[in-house]
Amino acid sequence: MNPYDIFSSHVRDNSPVALVTIIEGPGVGALLVVTPQGIAAGTLGNAEIDRVVSRDAVGELEAGRTIVRHYGPHGESTPEDLNDTQTVRVFIESFSPPPLMWIFGAVDFTAALARVAKILGYHVTVCDAREIFATRRRFPMADEVRVTWPTPMFEERGMRLGPRDAVCILTHDPKFDVPAIQGALATKAGYIGVMGSRKTHAKRLERMAEVGITSAADLARVHSPIGLDLGGRTPEETAISIVGEIIATRTGRQASPLSSSDGAIH
Repeated sequence: MNPYDIFSSHVRDNSPVALVTIIEGPGVGALLVVTPQGIAAGTLGNAEIDRVVSRDAVGELEAGRTIVRHYGPHGESTPEDLNDTQTVRVFIESFSPPPLMWIFGAVDFTAALARVAKILGYHVTVCDAREIFATRRRFPMADEVRVTWPTPMFEERGMRLGPRDAVCILTHDPKFDVPAIQGALATKAGYIGVMGSRKTHAKRLERMAEVGITSAADLARVHSPIGLDLGGRTPEETAISIVGEIIATRTGRQASPLSSSDGAIH
């Protein structure tokens, strides 16, 4: 299978993949196919430039960026020290499918969150083990509605979740929310949020400890009560607060009014 075929197969499968092409310098036209797991096919000429460029391509892929980068003939990261004939310009073309949002719990807030998430470009999956509630009729805005428990869902698809993706757990059922948190923590999901009051979450923490979720790193990944404190009351306002927290978590910003800041806003 040549690099183009492998790149195309990932695109058809809606899987993240980057195609790296030398567009100037030694080895013009050489190709490298990179997935989040590393090099899938091809070479840019030698093992060292392959290693450096594939590492950078994974970073661009996670960010969903398509970009031109410059290297030395063996992957040197300071091509300004080289002459023009030695500099290698590569075009990194990233194919990143829409970010994923998994919403656990077919409850009143789910439809509002799914609608807002679709506006932001998420591929939304609603998951609930209760067949009577998890229906396409109730959630026509979702890309997928699955009738299943969290553990099988994560075992089957958890490896697809990455830093751009979000897991939102809106149920208060301990048989559902704790396994969902367990499953989410085993992934690379960039955001994990769980609905419930502070009192509810305090009891949830006890159940989480019973199943071994005690590390500070794991607990820090779980946002609960879910969302920003915007004073929202309706499902739609709550959905806005949730996606606001997701954006702030992804960008590393503290959520505060722009009018109270004096720094760059972008």
